[in-house]
Amino acid sequence: MPDIVVIGGGIVGAAAAYRLARSGVQVTLVDRNDPGQATAAGAGIIAPGTSLRPLPAFYPIAARAMAFYPELLAQLAEDGETETGYEVVGSLFVASDEQEAARLDEVQRLMEERRDQGMPGIGEVRRLDGREARELFPALADLPGALHVPGSARLDGRLMRDALLRAAEKRGATMLRGDARPVRDGERVTGVEVDGRRIAADAVIIAGGAWSNTLGEAIGLRIPVAPQRGQILHLDLPETDTSRWPIITGFHSHYMLTFPTSRVVAGATREDGSGYDYRMTAGGVHEALSEALRLAPGLAPATLREVRIGLRPASPDHLPILGAAPGLANVYLATGHGPSGLQLGAYSGTVVADLARGEAVDIDLSPFALERFA
Repeated sequence: MPDIVVIGGGIVGAAAAYRLARSGVQVTLVDRNDPGQATAAGAGIIAPGTSLRPLPAFYPIAARAMAFYPELLAQLAEDGETETGYEVVGSLFVASDEQEAARLDEVQRLMEERRDQGMPGIGEVRRLDGREARELFPALADLPGALHVPGSARLDGRLMRDALLRAAEKRGATMLRGDARPVRDGERVTGVEVDGRRIAADAVIIAGGAWSNTLGEAIGLRIPVAPQRGQILHLDLPETDTSRWPIITGFHSHYMLTFPTSRVVAGATREDGSGYDYRMTAGGVHEALSEALRLAPGLAPATLREVRIGLRPASPDHLPILGAAPGLANVYLATGHGPSGLQLGAYSGTVVADLARGEAVDIDLSPFALERFA
């Protein structure tokens, strides 16, 4: 079997390593453990059928990615890993004023069309008034309306990543901490140097998140991925069991979701041009907190426990970069997921792992090829 090196230990690289290890491939995963890894900060909303912003190419891969999660969870359970934070809790797509409420019928029709065309994770969409919405998420304001989408799911990015890495190790994968540098010889990458140690490789998968561009530069490959900072608040609501509260989304880019037993996650900023500046800022916290309290004033008594900062790997068109690297015979790319890393990452890492070991894949990856930016 081939020796494959995966560079990057977020959910994408972890899923790739797990797929390879389950397939009997000798795989080494190298991760530098940079502060700001997007997976470690991400909120984990798995509800692509409720999204309004992405380009059309997003939805077919998102449908496959969501349908893949139950299969992946079953595989992880076989390997003794059940702690992922994944749970179907439903979501509320909320209207914050009458103008937005007037658009809810249109959004409901769109979600139902997607469901009827095969998008999983939607279910029977119901229109709710403000009182009905507060029964599901008691901290909400008296909003003019909402849509309840029962099939939406959440996961904890850190737990899912760690479960994938542990399961990959159980299957024989090698995990290394260090600064990886791929080594090119002609049209191939012959190995990866990790802090002075050379690891031979028949193939290399670049899944370095916001740092993928520097990995590409080492082998003469331009990967147009730039960090986009996101600041995400973690609140504790005292003496309140928020475990089954639904996800909150809407016509804005901010969101809320909950985890056992009293944690509420509110985010997130989308700060283009941030570079690798891994800092909590007054403006970022104010933005996220103001948006959360605007929709859910019942969170005012909550304790602000933590602010997580993630550097999302953003491509110019906000779609991922997946597939074989042009001009190189044995390099594969799985990066550029932007704010959709936890929705798409487990599936896209798995698909690229299959490509790296010479297997056919069940999706057309041409919309995500690096060449589209040529």
